[in-house]
Amino acid sequence: MESETTYREGLETLAEHYTEVLRLLGENPDREGLQKTPLRVAKAMQVLTRGYGQDPHKVLTDALFEEPYNQMVIVRDIDFFSMCEHHLLPFYGKAHVAYIPKGTITGLSKIARVVDIYSHRLQVQERLTQQIKDCIESTLHPMGVMVVIEARHMCMQMRGVEKQNSVTTTSAFSGAFNQAKTREEFMNLISRRVEP
Repeated sequence: MESETTYREGLETLAEHYTEVLRLLGENPDREGLQKTPLRVAKAMQVLTRGYGQDPHKVLTDALFEEPYNQMVIVRDIDFFSMCEHHLLPFYGKAHVAYIPKGTITGLSKIARVVDIYSHRLQVQERLTQQIKDCIESTLHPMGVMVVIEARHMCMQMRGVEKQNSVTTTSAFSGAFNQAKTREEFMNLISRRVEP
């Protein structure tokens, strides 16, 4: 909730810059509808980039458990929103994450938190995919990790080529997922619809 959000240093300065942006766009930042807009936008941008102040490795290590399970663990359909670093427009979609434990597991919600932290930074989808994989790999030391992200980019939908129905898919994998059979199993599992 916004009332519980703690904003970072520099909020007022950021708002001042947005006031100037409004002027440069040809608007009057003093008119009634825009008077509070610079501060609202500054707050929104701090929320949308809150991942810079969070440590995804610590999120995983706060919930580590020894467990002899050595089969695929998949957390799929993780909703995320991020900001394209090229145009500062949103991209959003779903992340699917799998790992094969090697004696250590983490809380399932922690996987979603890792996605959340990295997506709340200025991003490109390719880097986001790789960062999630690398974080899980370097923290849990599993037999393998695979991440697939499917996203829609407002920078392609609202401007440029203006293709509203295009979806971009990226993947990153390591270890056991270097085997085509393991990757295929993962892809088959995430493509199945689960009834609630």
